[in-house]
Amino acid sequence: MLGKTSSKSQSADLTSVNLIGSGTKITGDINSSGDVRIDGHLKGNIVTTGKFVLGVNGVVDGNVSSEHADLSGEVKGTVNISELLALKSTAKINGDIVTGKLSIEPGALFTGTCNMGAKVKAIHNEEQSNAKSKTA
Repeated sequence: MLGKTSSKSQSADLTSVNLIGSGTKITGDINSSGDVRIDGHLKGNIVTTGKFVLGVNGVVDGNVSSEHADLSGEVKGTVNISELLALKSTAKINGDIVTGKLSIEPGALFTGTCNMGAKVKAIHNEEQSNAKSKTA
């Protein structure tokens, strides 16, 4: 059994939810293949291939990159979402947004530029492939 990885543990990693609770402060970058929820404070960048959720009291001092995102807290940096970005009424974004689709509830605050649509999605995919080729 040693040395073998089960498909059960691999599928659990893809559906796992990583939680940073309220009152927690992290300094550094987060990379995840699963979903991430932050209710605390992150000083650094976050990259996830899953869904990113920022709670009402959550703060990110850095860039956010994911496939889908629901933001209710504060982001100070660039938000790069390949599919749907939802800004809830309590969201505060101070930085640029690049996304495929955008939903903004009344009351959300946004300072910066916004680029969206199919062309942006193609640019995002090209950037990811360039980044992979540089690390290989």
